[in-house]
Amino acid sequence: MLVRDAAERYHGGDASAGIESLHAFSFGRFYDPGNLRFGAVLACNEERLAPGAGFGEHPHSHTEIVTWVVEGELTHRDSAGHATVVRAGDVQRLSSAGGVRHVERNDGDRPLVFVQMWLAPLEPGGEPAYDIVRGIADSTPYAVPAAGAMLHVRRLGAGERAAVPDAPHVYVHAVRGAVRLGGAELGPGDSARVTDAEGLELAAGPAAEVLLWEMSG
Repeated sequence: MLVRDAAERYHGGDASAGIESLHAFSFGRFYDPGNLRFGAVLACNEERLAPGAGFGEHPHSHTEIVTWVVEGELTHRDSAGHATVVRAGDVQRLSSAGGVRHVERNDGDRPLVFVQMWLAPLEPGGEPAYDIVRGIADSTPYAVPAAGAMLHVRRLGAGERAAVPDAPHVYVHAVRGAVRLGGAELGPGDSARVTDAEGLELAAGPAAEVLLWEMSG
């Protein structure tokens, strides 16, 4: 298990435009050949947008893009005709496939924080696809079969425990609160990369929210 502290993330964005970005993996101008991916996960970005701020239309291809809103509301529009407001508790997935363009903005009147995770598909190409699940429950994992991955959301009260999936690769991202994973303590923005996970569990200190990717390869 490799634990990476929130403070190790690469700081990006554009403060003058109201954008702060925190990258857990090599990303954009922050090239680190030793930190390119883990399993299917290519990126785990925490984005903070001030009211009125956002990312103008830009392209993606051959990537499964999954978004989790922490606070505020995210306005999404894409070249395939989807226009959605994503709120805390919703899971949004954009399969960019052979190519798609999209816009992400904070059109609300309060700060927006979201975690966006990029996964490599098992096969390139295809047609773009879009999906959103409103208010996903802890007991309902979200499958991304194109990447051989499953997202589990864990919301734990103080002192509660939850099993970690047994899998070849598990990526853990702490969103809120604090949890213990094996012998490691994870706070907001911390992550863990677990190979050949077996018999692990999360144990919350204060109430916590955690995202776990279960990956077959």
